[in-house]
Amino acid sequence: MERVFSGAQPTGNLHLGNYLGAIRNWVELQKKYECIFCVVDMHAITVWQDPKELRSNIRELAASMIASGIDPENQVLFNQSQVSAHAELAWIFNCVARIGWMNRMTQFKEKAGKHRENASLGLYAYPSLMAADILAYKATHVPVGEDQKQHLELARDIALKFNTDYGVEGFFPQPEPLILGPATRVMSLRDGSKKMSKSDASDMARINMTDDADTLAKKIRKAKTDPEPLPSEAAGLEGRPEAKNLITIYAALTNSTVADVLTEHGGTQFSGFKQALTDVVVENLAPITEEMARLNADPAYIDSVLAKGAERANVIAQPILKEVKEIVGFLNS
Repeated sequence: MERVFSGAQPTGNLHLGNYLGAIRNWVELQKKYECIFCVVDMHAITVWQDPKELRSNIRELAASMIASGIDPENQVLFNQSQVSAHAELAWIFNCVARIGWMNRMTQFKEKAGKHRENASLGLYAYPSLMAADILAYKATHVPVGEDQKQHLELARDIALKFNTDYGVEGFFPQPEPLILGPATRVMSLRDGSKKMSKSDASDMARINMTDDADTLAKKIRKAKTDPEPLPSEAAGLEGRPEAKNLITIYAALTNSTVADVLTEHGGTQFSGFKQALTDVVVENLAPITEEMARLNADPAYIDSVLAKGAERANVIAQPILKEVKEIVGFLNS
């Protein structure tokens, strides 16, 4: 049986990059696979979080997933901290993984920056928790972006070493990356060389999942561009990152290619193209935004969805964890 595991951190300010880069793809995956979707709140606290904001962000992320089309009745949707197998298996994997492996993780170096000695142990070891997230369910496939490939390789290494160390060949699978076609890399509306980010000082740099139609129109209208009209071929986008970004967003939301968009809009001034882009963005996001608002107004419902999802996740994970404990040699009643 093919089982997909994927998760996202509840860090607030969900934006178009989150939607096109992950959530929209998950909606398609559930049509083909058994899917486990996780709000990874334990990963979130590798850096300090305000507890009140964290609770709100967990609910908001769950709401955005449901509003976007993830079906919590037929797929498993839950928040990580409600399933203890993640933490328990992560500790066992901490004792399987090697320090040298962790030292090679480039994301820790990027996130810790110059203040590496002040980073939390959780931030250093969180690839081990990520491996536990996947292997607690013996997931066979994981959708990955460019920045997560190294962590999936680590999960594979941990699975293989556990199987080898304890003489249980094939107990943990080697999870495969799920490549979903060319990734939609959404950039800042103010600087086409930087990714769209929730941490950008300017709210005008991003399209939030909670923006209403008027706000969306204003942000796109004021998005940075250059004075030249749109080219008719992709080669004409070289050295024009802002133009490329807007065209990429249009292509992603209309399920077309950059070449298709340029064939249709080549030679157009940005004032005209921005109006077309606004129409597409509003058409795609407005229904999701409205449903998110409805769901966010009913936190009890969101909590019930996550609790039921956690129950279903436990049904899968607990027997696997029990086997792991027996393999390791723990004495369990």
